[in-house]
Amino acid sequence: MASPPQSSGDTFDLRKIRRLVELMNEHDLSEIDLRQGEVRVRLRKNHGMIVPAGSVAYAPAAAPAPAASSTASPAAPAAPADEQLALVKSPMVGTFYASSSPESPAYVKVGDHIGPESTVCIIEAMKVFNEIPAGVSGRIAAVLVENGEPVEYGQPLFKVDTRR
Repeated sequence: MASPPQSSGDTFDLRKIRRLVELMNEHDLSEIDLRQGEVRVRLRKNHGMIVPAGSVAYAPAAAPAPAASSTASPAAPAAPADEQLALVKSPMVGTFYASSSPESPAYVKVGDHIGPESTVCIIEAMKVFNEIPAGVSGRIAAVLVENGEPVEYGQPLFKVDTRR
């Protein structure tokens, strides 16, 4: 199948991208990732909408609590305060995997520092393995899901302490 010539300023053929979106909807796919030479098209469906590949659902940090009075107890709790925790949530329904294979170490563990692009886990949905980026910077404070456990859309997977 010969493709029509593209104008010099066009990087992507929008008709082809629209057709890919139609195929995703028709076959109930959650992600398509195509590469040809230097050109890459990656589409990811999130709750009925097509979203950029690097996006992930996470809860924003709550507003900081008012400053404590000087009469407060000098002993501070060891756990980070809730207002400095972000939740990395599942962007889809599927099965949670902490690593790329049973022999491989987990992508992240409690105490690891991560950036927004850091892969934190894989979620398998309809035989497609989707790498999930953190979407937030900080330190992993808790892993909330066991390896091989089913997860729902929006379910918290990790708590991330956003203090540096």
